[in-house]
Amino acid sequence: MTETDRPHRNFYGRIRGKTLKQSQKAYLDEDLAALSPGAVEWDVNPERTPLDLDALFGGKPVWLEVGFGGGEHLVHQAVNNRDTGIIGAEPYINGVAMLLGKIRRAGVENLAVHPGDVRDLFDVLPEQSISRAFLLYPDPWPKTRHHRRRFVTQEHLEPLARVLKPGSIFRVATDIPDYVRQTLEEVPQAGFEWLAERPADWREPWDDWLSTRYEQKALREGRVPHYLTFRRL
Repeated sequence: MTETDRPHRNFYGRIRGKTLKQSQKAYLDEDLAALSPGAVEWDVNPERTPLDLDALFGGKPVWLEVGFGGGEHLVHQAVNNRDTGIIGAEPYINGVAMLLGKIRRAGVENLAVHPGDVRDLFDVLPEQSISRAFLLYPDPWPKTRHHRRRFVTQEHLEPLARVLKPGSIFRVATDIPDYVRQTLEEVPQAGFEWLAERPADWREPWDDWLSTRYEQKALREGRVPHYLTFRRL
């Protein structure tokens, strides 16, 4: 694929929020380039050559978090799974800056950061290269006419399924009942099975779960979290 073959992709959502603090600007200037796999960028890799994940993480299993928000869960997993490489994708630059600060404080070295659309990352991830994926409190796009913008559509799920290894786990957390409905309809169509045998399997968080700022906001506002676990067939 060349630059002229670059697919047109609409992007919905925020890229920037409030003015960054000076410390956050420093994180972006000083840390992001070293943590970002540059071959994702079109101007660097117009042919979409696959990323060399062995070179990036030294042969470790690789996990992926789609839309890491402020990065607290991503860093939590990196701290507790140092024998795993984890890539986080997030287009919201304020969230990226927050993550970089957390990485500095935690001192973790098994993370990579893609500050952009995860679909560009899917273009360069090798097939069956990811061992686990997370989608945690994604943008709910509550209006019916916007449901096609949600991550749990085939536009996103098919490339996700392509890069996941057979038998790998895909976790989805959301507090929006209609997002649960769409997830349970769409994800199995992309080649996954839902691993739930009793209500506790979607009502109780995972054993290694770290409650995010988005979940805390949902709980304060009286919404009920759901924890959905799927396996790639």
